[in-house]
Amino acid sequence: MREVKAEIENYPTEEQTLVEHLSDLRKAVLYSAIFFVVCFVVFLLSVNHVIPLLTDDHKLVMLGPLDVIRFYTGIAASLSLGVSAPFIGYQTWRFVKPALSDKESKTALTFIPGIFFSFLAGIAFGFWVIFPTVYGFLLNIGTTNFSMMITAKEYFSFLLMTTIPIGFLFEIPLVLMFLTAVGVVTSEKLGKVRKYGYLLMAVVSALITPPDIISQLIVLGPLFALYELGVFLSKLMERRRKATKV
Repeated sequence: MREVKAEIENYPTEEQTLVEHLSDLRKAVLYSAIFFVVCFVVFLLSVNHVIPLLTDDHKLVMLGPLDVIRFYTGIAASLSLGVSAPFIGYQTWRFVKPALSDKESKTALTFIPGIFFSFLAGIAFGFWVIFPTVYGFLLNIGTTNFSMMITAKEYFSFLLMTTIPIGFLFEIPLVLMFLTAVGVVTSEKLGKVRKYGYLLMAVVSALITPPDIISQLIVLGPLFALYELGVFLSKLMERRRKATKV
């Protein structure tokens, strides 16, 4: 009878906890969606000022009226997602916070801004270095034998392909440092899998660059440096953890 009574007493508590978690998840998704929609509307209304910055006076064409809508909404959605990322990350942190220890919670909150700014640095590097190098190379090849007509859709798709992956790759050092801080990886393990990390980066480089050695070196050099920076920051975090324990 006591066991049955204990189960009856615990059942409402467990059910209430589940309801609270679902409520927190709903709030996190709702707040993130509202923030994204507000950013989307703002960028959509100001898209005529944004497009000249992205196209850099390149002559682009549209093949139909619907292409204009797709192009404008695509730009607004991409920029809104980038701007919303820190807010979405913060909402995610609030939701998973009860499952984290105090140390893990503080560490995650500390790293969120740094990871976001690393992503922006990668986007900037891709936009001002990778994209013009690759785009100019391919355009020069095409104009040798053809009259090139670039559609806005193709231009924007190629722009995203040569910037977004670089943005994520620039997050590698801080992500590795964060994983070291919470005890998921060690600098020793990162050193052992270095060759696989280099191989993955070489594949990414081959996918977003033309098949010439100069363009690939322009991309591979910074990517290799980012991985080594991640290993260095991992070692630095391990030393800091040891010093804290002492």
